[in-house]
Amino acid sequence: MSDRPASWRMPTPKQMEKLAASIEGKGRPLGPQDEMPDEYWHAVLNDAQFETRSSERSSAGQRLAEIPQHVLRVSCRRCERIVEIQKADAIRLYGQQASWREVGQRLLNNTCQNRTGRYEEDGCWPAFEPV
Repeated sequence: MSDRPASWRMPTPKQMEKLAASIEGKGRPLGPQDEMPDEYWHAVLNDAQFETRSSERSSAGQRLAEIPQHVLRVSCRRCERIVEIQKADAIRLYGQQASWREVGQRLLNNTCQNRTGRYEEDGCWPAFEPV
């Protein structure tokens, strides 16, 4: 335990005045009622475009014909079951244009063992893993 008083965590009045002066020099801080600056919206939109491009590259969003791996693996986050299928078999069963997300969900649901009878709770929660 420390013998220091709690005041050591608080800035001194002189430090608070200095901090307030530095904020005033930059303009007043934004509040919830204020309009967001253009730089903020540019950053948000650029980040959303990055997310779109990265999700297109992820294996879950790709078509079966576009995936480079020969063995595809999907696991359930709920029951921790893992299902693997060869890419050639998946294409033969579901077609080249089927997305890996849909195929993985079907594979898990076909052998799902967590059935509660409620639609919202039934089924597996897929996690697409690189092999």
